Amino acid sequence: MSEHKGQNYLHGAAILTAGVIIMKILGFLYKMPIGNILGDDGYSMFLATYNVYNVFLTLSTAGLPIALARMVSEANAQGRPNQLRRTFSVAWRSFFWIGLFCSLIMALFPRQIAGGILRNPDAALSIRVMSPSVLLVCLVSAYRGYCQGFGDMIPTTVGQVLEVLVKVIVGLALAWFLMHNHYGKPLGSAGAIFGVTAGSAAALLYMWLHKQRHYRDDMSGSDEPDPDGKIFRRFLRIGIPIAMGSSVLALLNLIDSSLCMGRLQDAARFSYQEAKELTGVYGKAQTIFNLPAAIITPLTISVVPAVTAAIVKKENDEATRISEDSMRIAAVLSLPMGVGLAVLARPIMNLIFDGAHPVGADLLAILGLASVFVCMVLMENAILQATGHELLPMYTLFAGGVLKVVVNYFLVAQRGINILGAPIGTLASYLLMAVINFVMMCYVLDKNPRLRIILLKPLFCTLVMGAAAWAVYGLLGRFAAGGRLGLLIGTGAAILVAVVVYLALSILLRTVTKEDMALIPGGAKIARLLHMK
Repeated sequence: MSEHKGQNYLHGAAILTAGVIIMKILGFLYKMPIGNILGDDGYSMFLATYNVYNVFLTLSTAGLPIALARMVSEANAQGRPNQLRRTFSVAWRSFFWIGLFCSLIMALFPRQIAGGILRNPDAALSIRVMSPSVLLVCLVSAYRGYCQGFGDMIPTTVGQVLEVLVKVIVGLALAWFLMHNHYGKPLGSAGAIFGVTAGSAAALLYMWLHKQRHYRDDMSGSDEPDPDGKIFRRFLRIGIPIAMGSSVLALLNLIDSSLCMGRLQDAARFSYQEAKELTGVYGKAQTIFNLPAAIITPLTISVVPAVTAAIVKKENDEATRISEDSMRIAAVLSLPMGVGLAVLARPIMNLIFDGAHPVGADLLAILGLASVFVCMVLMENAILQATGHELLPMYTLFAGGVLKVVVNYFLVAQRGINILGAPIGTLASYLLMAVINFVMMCYVLDKNPRLRIILLKPLFCTLVMGAAAWAVYGLLGRFAAGGRLGLLIGTGAAILVAVVVYLALSILLRTVTKEDMALIPGGAKIARLLHMK
């Protein structure tokens, strides 16, 4: 059995979030120079490969680690060590064969995927280079799901940071070397992508060593474990609907990439080179847009075993309380990040991706607003999955996906709108999904989550914060004419004022309570320091 004592769900979320912040800093040190090294057109190859990788990765790992965490949490709550051991064994073998199958598809058919599906044949080499990553990450996910079932988020955090660190070092070094020596952008993109494979291998080694050291099997249990077939069927019954729901989003990104390239060329009459540049800068904006969702994801991971354990113990009021608190905290975090990206989109794009296509700022402004609804959908999905309603998010995601494809198809084809149609489709689809998911949550939980408690105070604080950031950057905007230093000063000052205003209002209005802070590491001391009530 585990030597580790599980954290409460917010404690675990705080640990994961700290890791995500480190990962995102490292990620910017990876994608920002990669974007600048490869240029907009070269980055489109990099982005296309990532979209393919995400589809196979989501199919392989999106739902199954959650299913494993749920099953481990249940067996642990019931005191069944033999069931725990057999559950992990069945899950590991499942991850291996699924990951191997997906990796082989990428390795054997890269030209067909790149040219026939993505309309970007230059991405074929990058797809082949990335193919081993799917198998490696599948195996990593088996270990992560097992640890998360115990409420232990530390190995996930350490493994993710290690993975990104290796990715940055290897990917950047290869991309710079290949481009510096004029090997061309397709090979430069493949070199950058190889960092992902190297990072996945490092993470797998760490997770294996961690389990060997901290999670020794308890051979003294007397419980009779379920047969392998029964465990496997339940594993798939829980995991497949979650994976299919999540795969809708990954498939949408893949369709988005292909659809945008096709409609820009066939309907809007842009050249192949122009279409690559537009989709490339869209990919750069998406890199920043993904930040709020990455910050929220740790909380969604922690919520699943917490809600599941409460339901297993018949503590339905506790499950509802955790769900409402999680939604409120998701709003507290996502609203300021999303509105901040929208208000400061132009200086942020100019600072991070110097020389990118000017439309990038408008893309990021729309995506910033969409990121708020993305975060709420992620949290709603996690709550619905934890309550045993895995199919509901799949239906919601399908409805949002259809809307996105329709909006993209018509708007991207308009030459005056072109690539701006893609983020508009994203915003519309996630807004629809957030509304449908909330209605479903009211149906499945014993008590309806109170929307007033979840959104009202965070929204007010965010609107004031956004106005303050806009005003400060406007006042200091004249310094931007002095070059990147002036731009950095104006943007930095606007962000600093925004953070101070939002924190002050949040404390004053008790958007985040002293009780919330007590659940995270060191939170009680921070609450006393800030005189929180």
